[in-house]
Amino acid sequence: MSSLHTRRSFLRSSAGLIAGGSLVALVTAPLRAETPAAPAQKAPAKPPVLPADQVQAVVSVAHRSLDKVRELVEATPLLANACWDWGGGDFETPLQAAAHTGGHEIAEYLLSKHARLDVYAAAMLGRLDFIKATFALDPEVHLIPGPHGFTLLHCAKQGGERARPVLEWMRAQGVPEVFFRPLPFVWPPGTAP
Repeated sequence: MSSLHTRRSFLRSSAGLIAGGSLVALVTAPLRAETPAAPAQKAPAKPPVLPADQVQAVVSVAHRSLDKVRELVEATPLLANACWDWGGGDFETPLQAAAHTGGHEIAEYLLSKHARLDVYAAAMLGRLDFIKATFALDPEVHLIPGPHGFTLLHCAKQGGERARPVLEWMRAQGVPEVFFRPLPFVWPPGTAP
C-alpha cells in the first residue's frame, strides 16, 4: 500500500470522526439545554470568631506547655490554627510559637490536630524536603522574619539534633548566621509614636 493511499485513508477516517463528533454535539446540545442545572448550594453559615482570649491563651502556652495546649485545643479544636497579633502585625500561630522555642512535642501534637505546617515549624522539626521545596519556590525565604522577628535559621537551630540536617543544608546554601530580623511594624494612621 502506498504512503499516499495510507494518508488519504487517514484523512477520510479523521474527517468522519470529526463529523460524527460534531453531529453528536448538535444532537445532544438541546438535551443539555433542557436539563435543569443543579441548584447552587450555599456555603454553611460560619460560627462566630474564636474568642480573642482563647486565641491569645493558646498561642501563649504553645511557647512552653503541651498540657495546656492540649487542654485548650481539645475543648476548641479550631484553636490549632488560631493566629494572634501581638501588635503591629507580629502574627503568631501556636505552631509557630512551638517552632521558635524548640517545642517538638507541642508541634507534633498541633500537627496531629490538623495545624497547617509552615516553613518555621518544618525547619524546627527537621523536615528537609519541605525546606528544600520552599527554597526552590523562594530562594530568599530565609530573609522573611517570622513571629517576633525570629528567622528560619533560628527555628532550625531550636530544633536541635533532629533539625541538624536542615541547619547544615541552609548553611551550605549560604544562608547567613542571622537569628533575628526586626519586624516591619505597621502603625495604623495617626498612631505612630
